[in-house]
Amino acid sequence: MLLPRQGDRGSLPRAGFPLDYEREAVGAFAKSAGLDVVYVWVERYDELTPWLLEGKGDVIAASLTATDERKKSVLFTVPIDHVKEQLVTRADDLALKTTKGLAGRTIVVRRSSSFWPTVEALQKTVKGLKLIAAPEHLETEDLLDAVAEARYDLTVADDNLLEAVATYRRDLRPAFDLSRARPTGWAVRPGAVNLKGALDRFLNEVQLERREEQIYTDDLAGLRKRKVLRVLTRNSASTYFTWKGELLGFEYELAREFAKKHALALQIVVPPSREDLLEWLAEGKGDIVAAGLTPTEERQKLFAFSRSYNYASQVVVARAGDLRMPRSIQDLADRKLVVRTSSSYWTSLGSVLSKGGAFEVIPAPEAMETEEIIARVAEGTYDLTLADSPIVDIEMTWRDDIEPAFELGTPLPQGWAVRKKDKQLLAAIDSYFQEEYRGVAYNLYHRKYFRNPNRIREAATARTDRSGVISPYDALVRKQSSRYGIDWRLVAAQMYQESRFDPNATSWVGAIGLMQVMPRTGADMGFAELAVPENGIEAGVKYLAWLRDKFEADLPVTDRMWFALASYNAGSGHVADARALARKRKLNPDRWFGNVEQTITLLAKPEFSSKARFGYCRGEEPAKYVREIRDRYDAYVRVAVSDLAASGAASTLLRGALSGAAAPAPAPP
Repeated sequence: MLLPRQGDRGSLPRAGFPLDYEREAVGAFAKSAGLDVVYVWVERYDELTPWLLEGKGDVIAASLTATDERKKSVLFTVPIDHVKEQLVTRADDLALKTTKGLAGRTIVVRRSSSFWPTVEALQKTVKGLKLIAAPEHLETEDLLDAVAEARYDLTVADDNLLEAVATYRRDLRPAFDLSRARPTGWAVRPGAVNLKGALDRFLNEVQLERREEQIYTDDLAGLRKRKVLRVLTRNSASTYFTWKGELLGFEYELAREFAKKHALALQIVVPPSREDLLEWLAEGKGDIVAAGLTPTEERQKLFAFSRSYNYASQVVVARAGDLRMPRSIQDLADRKLVVRTSSSYWTSLGSVLSKGGAFEVIPAPEAMETEEIIARVAEGTYDLTLADSPIVDIEMTWRDDIEPAFELGTPLPQGWAVRKKDKQLLAAIDSYFQEEYRGVAYNLYHRKYFRNPNRIREAATARTDRSGVISPYDALVRKQSSRYGIDWRLVAAQMYQESRFDPNATSWVGAIGLMQVMPRTGADMGFAELAVPENGIEAGVKYLAWLRDKFEADLPVTDRMWFALASYNAGSGHVADARALARKRKLNPDRWFGNVEQTITLLAKPEFSSKARFGYCRGEEPAKYVREIRDRYDAYVRVAVSDLAASGAASTLLRGALSGAAAPAPAPP
């Protein structure tokens, strides 16, 4: 299968089918046909058709618009979607409403896109309209970013993409349509008639044609006819998020398994605030709420809750080192606890107050996740808060600036919510949890998110072996680092950060080996058995170099590497969001330390993540990751001479270049 190389920058699905659904559909087709699927990635969009015709792949799965020109070269499947091309400008460019306003304007699109001939035809009728070819490695969303930031004037995008983009950003505006609705589909070679027929049958069977947003309140029988399960949840660390290109979250993984069990396509829907979860369920915008809800008495009056799949104690959370650390309800006298009014915490604290509690409860913004409230407690903006123990467990695995003070009451059940009339769906969920609760899969997910010791911070002490030996793998690291043009000591510092030089290390998200490469990424890079040092090291170095080369070549060499390391840790999508945010906040988007390093931490805050293309990111982790690797690299430079450094002066120059410090002039010979 030929796909455009987007690496781990697939956007976070917020509503509708996931944006990586085509890849999943390709896998489903291969499985149904008894075939193994091999993904062939192209770096440039204009390579898709040539590679197909050369036999480097069998199917292009990139939702190509079936234009007359393309039909001369390839065969298209039945439509997956129908799209209109729309001219896109900035949200504040309100004057542009018709083609008459295009005189003197500039449109930037890829030459290989279906948009190019559309604008060429437009040029014949609009005097002074300029058309510029965008680099072929850029995605349409990259061009949208450039328009929003005024780096490009105008661009063109399909209306379905713009609908998805509109769920998280308000800085763009579709000015008007440039085409009628046209079909998109998968493409095969002209002679591959049998393959086209098999794909057509598959696509028709699973009904991949786009569904407009529908409001319906079907029970399970109706969902099976639609073949879709819509799950309402939140974009947070305990529910649903993206990390290193993988869709993750305790609630997400449980919902995915439930959907799979009932042969339903999973559709994740993320409302604007937690308060909207149950409202959207009632309105028919989703079928299940899976967001760690406690079935309070008030909620149960309106909705049905499944049997419990998790129990959570409500924990009072304080700053670490709080001189008035509360250890009981009595210790809360004159303290202020901040929680959302729609949360079960508000109900619990209200119950305590009604019995004579002497503290104050302050409402938090409804769009603010519990993790962000905890962060504000840590920084001193808020005094105290109340949080479910699983959320506190997650927070405690990566931060040391908070402390669970004491538990308030007994552990409370958590369940999924459905409409009261959906008795079939409720019975199916109950049966699922009865089978899975504390079973193998459940325990795997529970440990992965709440109890995994691999996530707990370790002391980041660098080896300082004065013999110049950093690790048992120095020779392999030197070899591969030299091959890909990276200082081997930087790779060694990263390897320590990733695995503590343990080739058998496995992370909480399934990354493997010395460089903690995800299996899918390893396969994309051409490597299997990542626990084998030779494979794991080369896969990691090759991937790091690939990430580095995705950034502009004219960036400062040091910042290009810091961006690559941050992308290795969190995903290049989150780094792209942080750079865009840096521009908006008048910081330098081309500098990591003190600039993008600051804005990536803001992506943990709902007011920023809700408007970011790639959603929630615990930005403190990549910020800490890059800084500790930089510091460890500095330590390694002092004890291990680089292959490139033939003298102490050269070593000092190299260290200065990668540390971002100004290097002194070399001593005269």
